[in-house]
Amino acid sequence: MEGTLDEENLVFETTKGIKPIKSFDDMGMNDKVLRGVYDYGYKKPSEIQQRALVPILKGRDVIAQAQSGTGKTSMIAISVCQIVNISSRKVQVLVLSPSRELASQTEKTIQAIGAHTNIQAHACIGGKSIGEDIKKLERGVHAVSGTPGRVYDMIKRGSLQTKAVKLLVLDESDEMLSKGLKDQIYDVYRALPHDIQVCLISATLPQEILEMTEKFMTDPVRILVKPDELTLEVSFSFCHFYALSFSFIMKCINLWFYRESNNTMLMLIKKSGNSILFAIFMEDLLLTKLLSSATQDKR
Repeated sequence: MEGTLDEENLVFETTKGIKPIKSFDDMGMNDKVLRGVYDYGYKKPSEIQQRALVPILKGRDVIAQAQSGTGKTSMIAISVCQIVNISSRKVQVLVLSPSRELASQTEKTIQAIGAHTNIQAHACIGGKSIGEDIKKLERGVHAVSGTPGRVYDMIKRGSLQTKAVKLLVLDESDEMLSKGLKDQIYDVYRALPHDIQVCLISATLPQEILEMTEKFMTDPVRILVKPDELTLEVSFSFCHFYALSFSFIMKCINLWFYRESNNTMLMLIKKSGNSILFAIFMEDLLLTKLLSSATQDKR
């Protein structure tokens, strides 16, 4: 879903001295990473990339308010590819995500943008073989993208060595906290070097996020969307009531729960005789997927 959100009209509140850099060529990246960025399909940085990439590459702690569709995943990947020392096969960057899907997407994006640098990235996520994770980590990778639980499990087992880690990225931090992953995040953080650079990405900034910044970060650069800009004009679409099976309803809920974007969904469920009638209000991108599924199911 990268690049689907129009950011150009957003107004940012940033730390003093942070100015948007409108060309990747002016960000000080090495030629191989730059080539990977352009091969990936980018012509110019997104709004959040213009403000956040250079501070990250300069080693600053960064709080970036960014939703899916703003280029945040590729921003993470670019940072990883530029920061790591390819000649060392030790883990140098950890990216923690709230879901397996997002962690895998980040791993793939790192590998795609780093195609010319020979970077090695690995996704440590539940649902995959622990033995496979151990073998991959023991062979050596530069970056690990994973969910907090599996990453910490690899650290406890001694398979994921953290002494060389210099950047921790907390992606969709608000989502991780809403899923009760706070303790696992803290467990991972305590296993990292004390001078670790931290980049925190969050669509919203609840109190728990602010507490986390105080504990994890040193004089962070803040790149925030002005509060007025967060009142989005959302056009909701309506899905007619269908008589659907319980299994299909769960399929719809799971599709929404593991979404790549921050679309909103409101479900209305009512009973009519022996049937469950199910309606969905949501933003158009996700509605398209569900309507397609519903149509196929009814056939």
